[in-house]
Amino acid sequence: MTTARRKSYGVKGAPYALPSPTTLKRARSAPYFFLIPATILFALFFALPIGYAVWLSFHKVKVSGLGLGAGARSEVWAGVENYTDALTDSELVDGALRVLGYGCIVVPLMLGLALLFALMLDSEKVRFAPFTRLAIFLPYAIPGVVAALLWGFLYLPDVSPFYFVLEKLGLPQPDLLDGGPLYLALSNIAVWGGTGFNMIVIYTSLQAIPAEVYEAAKLDGATPLQIALKIKIPMVAPSLVLTFFFSIIATLQVFNEPTTLKPLTNSVSTTWSPLMKVYRDAFGTGDIYQAAAEAVIIAIATLVLSFGFLRAANRRDKQEAAG
Repeated sequence: MTTARRKSYGVKGAPYALPSPTTLKRARSAPYFFLIPATILFALFFALPIGYAVWLSFHKVKVSGLGLGAGARSEVWAGVENYTDALTDSELVDGALRVLGYGCIVVPLMLGLALLFALMLDSEKVRFAPFTRLAIFLPYAIPGVVAALLWGFLYLPDVSPFYFVLEKLGLPQPDLLDGGPLYLALSNIAVWGGTGFNMIVIYTSLQAIPAEVYEAAKLDGATPLQIALKIKIPMVAPSLVLTFFFSIIATLQVFNEPTTLKPLTNSVSTTWSPLMKVYRDAFGTGDIYQAAAEAVIIAIATLVLSFGFLRAANRRDKQEAAG
């Protein structure tokens, strides 16, 4: 009676032999080959521009004589001079204060509406949930420049249908593009466009909560409002932290809305926000060195605020877990 021969692997005559060192080495290095394209793109379009901006921020142009002829303008080391000028520039400081006021309106209102809509869509009694979810998210799909042009048309008293209706009704017609109402006008554009994205993030987190949690709460006599306040909101806290983090970054980098509305009103200057001043210095006055220093300062401020917020949120989570 013949016995079936065991199939050998690897080296001939050695059943179940281990892979050779060359094969193991190739297997270990395979992931790095897949990372090469992404690493190259990251270096070319992210790391290299950042490094070049930092390098520019420590230099300036030195003009010799009348600035005419070859060699009359040369690039020299400036140290922290550009940073000192930027931090003492009243236009940059005023722009930062305006963005701070703008953010105090946008972030709480946008996240509050996003949370409210997400809780409403997660309710058992909601109807037409897919259509409603798409309708709330749709403004986010519209480019920021297009959205600003659309709302700018609605803000102009001469062409806005809203002002026509207010005039026929004999009601006051406030100028939303002048003075204090300008903050509300700009905030409205940001809230209208960003609420849908944040709502989807929070709603997705709500959908991940097990149904057994709600059933246990109902058996204990909890009302829908109590379930929302005591169960849903605490369990989606990580999503709220994430959306707040993204909202802070977007607020500090506001550029499209005020730049698009600038031709429609004299209340928006070329330095209304810090990024607008960077753009003005780089492409308006041609001082790319000062603009680079301002851009680095904005990036550092964004990083510090974001890191500080995440650090505080993580510390609070650890305290709650320990308690």
